[in-house]
Amino acid sequence: MRQTLRLTLLLALAILLLGQSLPATAAQETKRIDVTGKWTFQVTTSAGSGTPTVTFKQSGETLTGHYSSSNLGEADLTGTVKDRDIAYKFVGTVQGMSDDVTYTGTIESNDAMNGKLDIGGLAQGTFTGKRQ
Repeated sequence: MRQTLRLTLLLALAILLLGQSLPATAAQETKRIDVTGKWTFQVTTSAGSGTPTVTFKQSGETLTGHYSSSNLGEADLTGTVKDRDIAYKFVGTVQGMSDDVTYTGTIESNDAMNGKLDIGGLAQGTFTGKRQ
């Protein structure tokens, strides 16, 4: 009986120690991703380049915010964050005409992301973003 109790205690201690030393799972890391804040982007498209500023507000998987650039103007945005994937869209103004602008990318860390963008099918490009 005493030996069984000792074995049970050792097994419980081993489980406790192993549980503390295991690395965080992908799901735990994903929960820590939050892009809320002000970001600076470097954008290169087939129509030129720019450095827009984007302010995000993340609530769970829902993304809202504001986009500001000299090329596409000022616009409110909506989107999603799922795992490490980010997607958002807004209506930009190009030479007096409104076009849907879509960004899709990967969140590298809470302070960096990259991906692709499409400006109404007229221009495509890539972006990198860094938190300010």
